[in-house]
Amino acid sequence: MKPRRPRGRALRAAVVLLAAMTAAVATAQLGLWQLDRAAYKAALQRDHAARAELPALPATALARTPADAEAQLHRATRLRGRWLAEATVFLDNRQMDGRFGFFVVTPLVLAPGDAVLVQRGFAPRDLRDRSALPVLAAPAGEVEVRGRIAPPPARLYEFETDAAGPIRQNLDLERHAREIGVALRPLSVLQDDDAAPADGLRRHWPAPGVDVAKHRGYALQWFAMSALITGLYVWFQLLRPRLRRPR
Repeated sequence: MKPRRPRGRALRAAVVLLAAMTAAVATAQLGLWQLDRAAYKAALQRDHAARAELPALPATALARTPADAEAQLHRATRLRGRWLAEATVFLDNRQMDGRFGFFVVTPLVLAPGDAVLVQRGFAPRDLRDRSALPVLAAPAGEVEVRGRIAPPPARLYEFETDAAGPIRQNLDLERHAREIGVALRPLSVLQDDDAAPADGLRRHWPAPGVDVAKHRGYALQWFAMSALITGLYVWFQLLRPRLRRPR
């Protein structure tokens, strides 16, 4: 008759089994969640591409509410209006083509009397004088602006939230509208390089990123961790003890 396995050893084996199963299932579920995120982002990417192929929106169809603006993101647009040059803001610490500098943002006043923020392009910093600003021509009278509808300029971390003057870290639509005395649409326009004047600004706007590959990479890591946990349990708890038993 074989001796009964000690109760403490059996309890320890049960705890190890439960922990291994919990960890393996949890990491596998996280991998599946990342695959779901990748599928969602891929669908979003296809939606962005489809919107970009739609006819350009005129100013009369431009959104006036955040919900309508969300539905118009990434669509082409063609606007006519006049630059509000005195309200131009240079957003600091922005990057394009591996260089740091400013995103130049100017309101374009439309026929109804309100305006839309146009991200006109990127200007590199003057390394000798960080307060120096590029001289930009803003033609008087009516101009045509072609571009792609985008969210308002991305916000960066800043210590001072009530900044004023032409150089700023961020731009709040509602606050800026009160400052310039003109209502602003709840979106912005990334100006196209093809139809823009030769003003020295760079307009190599990146394509909307949805990080599909990142989520797939995370899923692979989680599945690998689940497989590793399972493999370690099988080796140390099942195979190795049998191999070490005397024959």
